[in-house]
Amino acid sequence: MSATADHAEERTNPASRLGFEPGQVVQELGYDEDCDQELREGIEELTGEELADEEYDDVPDAVLLWFREEDGDLTDALVDATSTVDPGAPIWLMTPKTGREGHVEPSEIGEAAQTAGLAQTSSVNAAKDWTGSRLVTPKAARAGKR
Repeated sequence: MSATADHAEERTNPASRLGFEPGQVVQELGYDEDCDQELREGIEELTGEELADEEYDDVPDAVLLWFREEDGDLTDALVDATSTVDPGAPIWLMTPKTGREGHVEPSEIGEAAQTAGLAQTSSVNAAKDWTGSRLVTPKAARAGKR
């Protein structure tokens, strides 16, 4: 695919910035009616799979976690999300943008991610009202530990 085609896809499918690939299973946590439907549909279009819900009992390739300030403890939510994926798998944390109801401060995201054993690798303008933070577990952090 050419660079021009890549940029065209980014304009038509906002999920293309998240790096999902065909065949990946993405588990969605924290869904509510305020979630961006266009982004959700875009992820399903890219992966060719429906988003797995909170009841999914296998290991997903990635997690899409919608989180708002009033949703409770962010560290707990991130720890729960990491328990469902293999080490190295991405967790996309979606939080309302600055000025929107439920906004979470970047410093809080950084602190909660670090406490949960995650590293933030990027941040994107994911949707009209949502910012996405890509978090990953260190691949070898727990290797050999019992």
